[in-house]
Amino acid sequence: MFDLENACKTAKAAARTLVSVPEEKINAALVAAADRIEKDAEYIKKENLKDVEFARGKGYPDPFIDRLLITDSVLKSMADGIRKVADLKSPVGETVYSYYNKEQGVSIDKINVPFGLIGIIYEARPNVTADAFALCFKTRNAVVLKGGKEAINSNLAVVKSIKKALMLSGIDENVVSVVENTDRETTLAFMKMNKYLDLLIPRGSASLIGSALENATVPIIETGTGNCHIYIDKTADESAAADIVFNAKTQRYGVCNACESLVINGGALDILPAVAERLKEKQVEIRADERSFAVLKGYPYLAKATEEDFYTEFLAPIISVKTVDALDEAIEFINEHSTHHSESIITKDEKNAEKFLREIDSACVYKNASTRFSDGFVFGLGAEIGISTQKLHARGPMGLDALVTTKYVVNGDGAVRK
Repeated sequence: MFDLENACKTAKAAARTLVSVPEEKINAALVAAADRIEKDAEYIKKENLKDVEFARGKGYPDPFIDRLLITDSVLKSMADGIRKVADLKSPVGETVYSYYNKEQGVSIDKINVPFGLIGIIYEARPNVTADAFALCFKTRNAVVLKGGKEAINSNLAVVKSIKKALMLSGIDENVVSVVENTDRETTLAFMKMNKYLDLLIPRGSASLIGSALENATVPIIETGTGNCHIYIDKTADESAAADIVFNAKTQRYGVCNACESLVINGGALDILPAVAERLKEKQVEIRADERSFAVLKGYPYLAKATEEDFYTEFLAPIISVKTVDALDEAIEFINEHSTHHSESIITKDEKNAEKFLREIDSACVYKNASTRFSDGFVFGLGAEIGISTQKLHARGPMGLDALVTTKYVVNGDGAVRK
């Protein structure tokens, strides 16, 4: 019988053992974990297949299955991601501020330190298991992972391989563990483990994030859903617009950095048919406002947009279209309807681009580029623990720097305050 409190207590104790582990040993253990995952590939894929068959039996959509499935390439990506993290410089121990108080006779240094024990709640994304372990371990944090029921066999298999590598490396295997109970009650209880957890990171749907915000007694970093926008300005290049929107919408549907909403200047509506022609290749449904609907008559997958559509993260081959008359109107619309994740402008006007990049209130903003670039690997972080849409502590793709806090170290020589 799985005991959540005991698991967290054990992990907290294991976290303390990491503080003094040399960097070389941390890196060697990470490489060993990557190697072990590749050696155990057939076992991990076999366990993953149980989850995939369960999800298909429950009628989950294809984008969900795509996120869940562990292929050889996914396994290689997991292992490579861990190795990339091993190659990065750890922020732990770095001095971020120094001050010598002559009057008091003390030197003061502010240094990066681990949080301690981090809890991560996520859904059917087994690759998150490997990324989360690597980033937490590199920053000398222990981690307790709470995945969804649809991926429980996959998560347990991946962590089993990691634990083997840790034991052979002389590291306490309890620095990583999986919450084996997948019911809602256990999830809610996990959110309240503030006696042991120093930080909680929820990753997933709007309902999961909302539940964490409402119920957690542990400090959390909010990783937001992705109602991401692309704004086609009146000076946009037609070919670039078609390529960028096609990539941002269709490369993968079930990811938070996919474009869900297209905003277009009324002076650029003649570009819209070319964009739609590309989207037609993947049978993307366009939910259009009145003006864009009139331009797109004859498009085979066309519907009239509702106000709710403009707030929706579809995670499916669906995109909404809103027509505006000016850049200011576009910025106001996006700031109102987005989840403040990733937004892009397609334009040849540098002043408009600068204004958009400055005034859009989102974690990642782009000029003439796909929103799909919002990713820890692309940003040189090795991997990511999530993409934060909040403003405290961390924002945007979160790598190693987001997993440390600070403490002040004060040195004196018999100093007493004057």
